[in-house]
Formats: sequence, structure tokens, C-alpha cells
Amino acid sequence: MSAELYLTDQHRAIQEMVRNFAEKEIRPIAAELDEHSTYPEELYRKMASLGIAGVTVPEELGGMGADVMTYAIIMEELSRGYASVADQFGLVELIGTLMTQHGTKAQQDRYLRPLLKAERRCAYALTEAEAGSDLAGLKTTAEKQPDGSWVLNGGKLWIHNAPVADFACVLTRTDKAAGHRGMSIFVVDRDMPGYSVGKKEKKMGQRASQVGALHFDNVRLPPDALLGPEGRGFHIMMSVLDKGRVGIGALALGILQAALDASIAYAKQRRQFGKPIAAFQAIQWMIADMAKDAHASRLMIHAAAAKLGAGEKASLECSMAKCFAADAAMTHTVNAVQVHGGSGYIKGIEVERLMRDAKITQIYEGTNQIQRMIMARQLLGEAAQG
Repeated sequence: MSAELYLTDQHRAIQEMVRNFAEKEIRPIAAELDEHSTYPEELYRKMASLGIAGVTVPEELGGMGADVMTYAIIMEELSRGYASVADQFGLVELIGTLMTQHGTKAQQDRYLRPLLKAERRCAYALTEAEAGSDLAGLKTTAEKQPDGSWVLNGGKLWIHNAPVADFACVLTRTDKAAGHRGMSIFVVDRDMPGYSVGKKEKKMGQRASQVGALHFDNVRLPPDALLGPEGRGFHIMMSVLDKGRVGIGALALGILQAALDASIAYAKQRRQFGKPIAAFQAIQWMIADMAKDAHASRLMIHAAAAKLGAGEKASLECSMAKCFAADAAMTHTVNAVQVHGGSGYIKGIEVERLMRDAKITQIYEGTNQIQRMIMARQLLGEAAQG
């Protein structure tokens, strides 16, 4: 089942291409990547050769030059193969957007173009011990020196790609008295003195999407390490979150769709009491609810993507789509394990991995509790502030 109200022939062609790639190149190695938490360098090079990296980055900068709908479609199809691969794809899109909109030509040449060719690896470094959902608690600082350079100090936690990244876009505090207006973004190379990487964390799910800590001890940055205007880092980071939430919603949908596909196949094949378990109403209703919520998720994601693509404000729709799809993915991957019975609880069975992969979608790119706060504020205005 598909919700194709907003799709053009070009969208469908890209969808088919990426689906075929995911079936042939991603799904066969997903269990191995999960087992060993492997960063699949060669796989990302193959993806780059397809020309799909940097979906909304202009072609003249090495991107695809496509729309947000295309991004949502690709994220879903990659995630049906393995969510960690889609997660990496989404990170490249996010950094690509930042570099396209705010990077200098020199930064685009040094970082963006190699990133889109899978020749360099990036990290997006926001989260700290006291700054997750609330970035007002940001402690990492960059102090400007008389010669125009900067000195960076602090640390980041739970950073995607930290163990392998060649460079990181780091949100810092450059004016301690200015609140959100006192934050700036710096592009920091891994080989700079004072840049160090913590251990690779052992994750519950999406295990091939590596996470770790970054530490900055008197890292001296040249003036041209600043990405975008000084003091506008918070606003720049927030500007890409709506598209990021469409992406995570689509990633969650890909997990849900994979769980639905696996459950339908298993229900037809598994026999109990002399007939396939698909004949039992308890199984039928679980699968019907999976399909219903996958369809609803797709409609919401595509509607949000279409609104963003039209240049309209879509924060409400993006939060709704991400929240609904992530909750649906978690609920129904649990149900997919139930459909599979005891076998679903065994490591190496796809739905066991899908259940673990689904959980983080309720947490990253803004927890689903934060999404509900955003929705309430959009709907209720100042009254929601109490």
C-alpha cells in the first residue's frame, strides 16, 4: 500500500531505484552490520555513486537538486533496508543543507563536495550532558582571540558519527550573556590539536549508526572555521529541524513498513491448529492496525514534505508526522514480535532488530514529548506557555 497523492513520475522512479538498491545491497547485510556495529564505508560509496546524496543540495554543489518529498521517499526506502543507513543519509542531508545555506565557497569545496562523494565523514555536534532538548544549557565555548581566531573548549555526548567523523559542525557558546543569540557554529577538523574522541557507545538499536563523545581542549580555530554569522548558530540549527523531522518520520515509517512486510509473510507461512496463523482474527487485527498506521504515517509525512517544498511554514505538520510515525513504529514493531511468537524474540530474526531500531525514533530529532509541546504551542499560542 502506498500514499502517492503528492508523487510525480520522477518521484516514483527514484522510489523504485532506491527500493531496488536497498533490497540488493542493504537488506542482505543488515543483520551483520547490526551484530558488529560496523560503519559500512563501501556501502556509502555505492550510495554516493547513485547520485542521491545531498537530496536538496543544488546540483552545482554536487547534490541531487531535488525536493523535500524526494528526501522523504529515499529515507523510507533506505530504512526499509536498514535504519542505520537511512540515519547516515539523513545526517549527510542535514550537514549538506547547513553548508549549502551558510557555508562559504571554501567550506563547500573543502567539506561539502567530498561529503557528498562519501570521501569525508561528518558529525553534527549539539548534545551535551546538560543540553539535550534544552540547548540553553550549552556549556561548550569558543572564545575569540585578538587575531580573529577562536579557542574551543568543552565536550559533546551521544554524537552520531563521532567515532568515525573527519570533521564536526559544533554548536558553541560565543557570548555567555546573550542566551540563544550568543551561540555560533564552527567546522572543526578531527586532526586539529585538542580534538579527541571518546569510546564508541554500545547501542540498543541502529547499531551501525555509531555514536560517541567529542572533547575539545583548547582547540585553536581559524576565523574561517565559523559557519554562518557569529551569534546565529542556534537559529541556523533550528532552521533545519523541520526537514530533519520529516526525515526521521520517514525513517520510522521505513522500520514500520519492514515490520508489516515481515509480519504478513510470517502470518501466511506459520501454521498452528492446522491452518496459517493469518486465519486467526487476533493476528489479522494486529496486521490491519500496522497497515492502517503505516498508511496514515505516509500521508502525514508526504503532506508535511509537500508543504515544506512549497516554501510554507510546516512546523506543526512536521512535528505531527515525526511524532505519529515514531510512536507507530514502536507500537507495531512490538506487535510484529508478537505475531512472530517466540521466534520474534530471537536475535537474528528481523523483527527483533526492528523493535530495537524503532525506539530511538521517539527520542532523536526532538523527543516525542518535545514534539507534543511544539504542537501545543502552535495550536494554543501564548496560552500554552502557562
